[in-house]
Amino acid sequence: MKPVEEIEIKDYICEAHTPAIAAIDLGTNSCRILVARVNIAALQMMYFRARPRQDSWRIIDSMAKIVRLGEGIYDGEELSGSAIDRALEALEMCKQKIDTHNATYVRAVATEACRRATNTKILIDRAKKELNLDIDIISPSEEARLAITGCAAVLNPKVPYALVFDIGGGSTEIAWISLGGRNQPRRPGYPVPFNVIASISLPYGVVISSEEYGDKAFTIEACHELSEKVKEELNIFFQCNDIDHYIKQGLVQLLGSSGTVTTVAAMALDLQRYERTAVDGASFLVKDLDQVTQRILDMTDKERFDHPCIGGGRTELVIVGSAILRGIYERTKLDMVRVADRGVREGILIDLMSEVLRPNV
Repeated sequence: MKPVEEIEIKDYICEAHTPAIAAIDLGTNSCRILVARVNIAALQMMYFRARPRQDSWRIIDSMAKIVRLGEGIYDGEELSGSAIDRALEALEMCKQKIDTHNATYVRAVATEACRRATNTKILIDRAKKELNLDIDIISPSEEARLAITGCAAVLNPKVPYALVFDIGGGSTEIAWISLGGRNQPRRPGYPVPFNVIASISLPYGVVISSEEYGDKAFTIEACHELSEKVKEELNIFFQCNDIDHYIKQGLVQLLGSSGTVTTVAAMALDLQRYERTAVDGASFLVKDLDQVTQRILDMTDKERFDHPCIGGGRTELVIVGSAILRGIYERTKLDMVRVADRGVREGILIDLMSEVLRPNV
């Protein structure tokens, strides 16, 4: 039998060459974590080549838990005590995964609910004191950048511009980006360079908007009103960036990332249960997704609850999310939309991979 010291040294060498990294996204509705193992040698080769290597990094653990952190925040300005407790319970589970895999590079971010609340410091301080976990409250533009970075792998590099949207619990982030070009930064993990030209944070998310409309959130009238609000906000954004000009020339692609768009996509594919591999990176005709969003609105609450791609806990949110989604694709007037089952967490991992590489290049 080999000495314990020799085993520990080999474990240390292995971890030094293949460190674990972790990304936590504490959103308005859910708390999610991804833990990945990075192969530094393979990542270096991929970073300097146009063709990615599949063995450079892999997800080794993940979790998604509904916490409803933003519950009640539309009517008030504070996170409720129960919401903070739910968030901390989920963060404790995340910390256990970080410790289990001995993740050496970690970033945890919080988004719209924590941006809005006046008592966010209570949550941040307790996470640091009880879990030794630092949480960054990121800006809408940083949230959009991370989401795009996470989704970059499924963008079509042959189309020079893209509108990328992420429908969250507290807000909807939309970014206008350009692809390709020698002066645009490359990111380890994905060979397609991009640059964020402009971004906008719409004050409409599935949780916040559900609370705003209350019992009326499930009505056709409320959904139509919400879609129109989204289009009005986007009108200004489009005019400021002359986006319609590029759309008319056929130079723009549309990419969506969120629980809403992946759910609608899964239903459009008529999946009997949600399958990430079938949804992630798939392209759809907007008219097909529109038929699904209408079907969601026409379903009874029980039918939505029983649907394998919707399920309990999300029945009311998917209605509001569908209304936001409809507003986006009606304003863009694009025929196709690509779907990404990835986002902020993956974006954080890409940033962390740059940190892993820095001491080794």
